[in-house]
Amino acid sequence: MVNQSKTKFYCQECGYESLKWLGKCPGCEKWNTFAEELEIPASKYPSIPPQESKSVCEIEVLEEERLLTKINEFDRVLGGGVVPGSLILIGGDPGIGKSTLVLQSANRLSAEYGLLLYVSGEESLQQIKLRAMRVKAGSKNLHILAECNLDYIIAKIEELKPEVVIIDSIQTIYKPQFGSSPGSVGQVRECTTQLMYLAKQKRIAVFIIGHVTKEGVIAGPKILEHVVDTVLYFEGAQHHTYRILRAVKNRFGSTNEIGVFEMRENGLIEVNSPSAAFLSQKPVGVSGSVVTASVEGTRPILVELQALVSPTNFGLAKRETLGVDYNRTALLLAVLEKRMGLHLGIYDVFVNVAGGIKIVEPGADLGIACAVVSSLKDKPIDSKIAIVGEVGLAGEVRGISYIEKRIEEVSKLGFKKIILPQYDLDDLKSYPIELIGVKNLKEALERI
Repeated sequence: MVNQSKTKFYCQECGYESLKWLGKCPGCEKWNTFAEELEIPASKYPSIPPQESKSVCEIEVLEEERLLTKINEFDRVLGGGVVPGSLILIGGDPGIGKSTLVLQSANRLSAEYGLLLYVSGEESLQQIKLRAMRVKAGSKNLHILAECNLDYIIAKIEELKPEVVIIDSIQTIYKPQFGSSPGSVGQVRECTTQLMYLAKQKRIAVFIIGHVTKEGVIAGPKILEHVVDTVLYFEGAQHHTYRILRAVKNRFGSTNEIGVFEMRENGLIEVNSPSAAFLSQKPVGVSGSVVTASVEGTRPILVELQALVSPTNFGLAKRETLGVDYNRTALLLAVLEKRMGLHLGIYDVFVNVAGGIKIVEPGADLGIACAVVSSLKDKPIDSKIAIVGEVGLAGEVRGISYIEKRIEEVSKLGFKKIILPQYDLDDLKSYPIELIGVKNLKEALERI
């Protein structure tokens, strides 16, 4: 009797499984994403001896000695360095600088802590050598392996016993036991899970580089992000010099922390003062330009918000945003029309965050609204005023978090005034900067 292989259909976007082909995925609702793959048998992972339960009071907490990359922005995002035995996933657009960053980190880690294995499934040894020369990576403990077969990679790890392993990228690695092609849902899921067991068992820190889809999320099943300990996203347009490394998951540190880098010919250079860098080219005496203090994780960063309001040439007004949420901006425009009586329906509105950074927190609401009104009235806002605050649907200015850190950052860069919610002003100490508290949007516009 012939043993027939069983097959299943997997969505290549989200990993949804089905016994038959479907035109539309029930999970992510994308069309034509199902591909047939051989059903993966249960893996022979090392068995773990059973553990006895303990009271939470009896469990001893051991301080992990982290491995420092000596790149302060990278160590900050990781929560203070690399934890031995952790699995770290780095995603980002092609050409954004993921391989450059991990190669620079690999050079410093290998020079400080011992042997490091860099596995590349996309480039040859000569290509990696050219990049290493460009970023001045010449540590003798940095070993390069050009291989896609996971069995050979694990055998090499067993032989060399490195302190850190880098996989570039997980979409090119495959297990020959499975018939599906590299990058498929089954291969990515199986290879990542086996690397996770290897990292925990051998106490080896493993970096995994992952490709992203057109929507900007890491390609492959969502289990890829669930299995790893830390998920980092590399952001920034290729025509901008600044790159943002953002932590969206971290079991060993705070989430939503960011690191700022500048791409140069000799690699990525960390930006120690992002606020000064983002404001270095701010125009003076131009309407529609406002400075706001955004908080990413626990770090305040001053950015320039730009708005352009111009009469529309068509029946339907156009709204475009770069760096801020489109729906949030549309909500603020509706508040300006309803509460302030501004007729924005006959104007095109464009909102941009200078420098290529993205703002996802509501503390920039008041700044966006003031920038739009400034452009509409063609009246510049004083360049020495910073504006922070969340705007509600009733036009009220609501309190925000980390107000002290925002004020300190604004004061440090030489601003004279800061407009902030009245709710936050009541409990603040004195600062060498004028604090202007406002209760609603109308009062804020009157003060500027």
